[in-house]
Amino acid sequence: MPSPFPGMDPYLEEPTLWPDVHQSLVTYIRDALQPQIRPRYHARIGERLYIVEVPHLFYPDVVLVRRPVPAMAPVGVEVAVAPSKADAPFRITIPPVEYREPFVEIVHTAGGEVVTVIEVLSPSNKTPGEGHRLYRQKQKEVLRSNVHLVEIDLLSQGIPTIALPEGGFPSLPPWRYLVSVSRAPHRHEFEVYPVPLSKRLPRLGVPLKEPDPDVVLDLQAVFTRCYDNGGYADFLDYRRQPPVPLSQEEKDWMEKLLREKGLR
Repeated sequence: MPSPFPGMDPYLEEPTLWPDVHQSLVTYIRDALQPQIRPRYHARIGERLYIVEVPHLFYPDVVLVRRPVPAMAPVGVEVAVAPSKADAPFRITIPPVEYREPFVEIVHTAGGEVVTVIEVLSPSNKTPGEGHRLYRQKQKEVLRSNVHLVEIDLLSQGIPTIALPEGGFPSLPPWRYLVSVSRAPHRHEFEVYPVPLSKRLPRLGVPLKEPDPDVVLDLQAVFTRCYDNGGYADFLDYRRQPPVPLSQEEKDWMEKLLREKGLR
């Protein structure tokens, strides 16, 4: 069963679901490109690793709790505590968390060089902290190189992170999701796909090594495969509001859509 939305489904922006969505998008982007570019090129999945210290936006998998050690005393005898001595606390230890962020690289088979990097942004990329810092660092390195950069932002919350000039965002038509292509060496030009909630995700031209033509990536087809294979229709509750704020116009449009689909 496909998503009831024509494009990105805002219910999948739920932080507990997004890691699964993100991994699937990266994998299916690789799979969609591979038959179109082989054998001259190969699409492969790379990985960015970083350690997150607390406090952080995301919950760690492991929390260690040490209970207070009670003072030993004979049964029935109350232990006297000096007024100046603090009570024994519970001690909670939250270890640093290791995060791995996958992305797609298109590699020229003959030369072995990376031609294009495709990034699907995650919440950590759009939240102040180590994940954002490392993403920006990688972004700058790519923009200074001869590698094309494709950025796909399907998260409506967080700080603007896609590599557009500072004045570029306000000049776009209304959008909720954003896709950008930066071609080397023309770094002063960006191909931008602003996507409102009510529209399908774009078909974008992914650049290769000149003089080879672009390969077309149908992002909506990738998302549909992600939604179907993830089985999200089995447990998403469309009677509830999505986990992200919507404008009144978006709320009205979504309410009508979900009622027509029999989900409200």
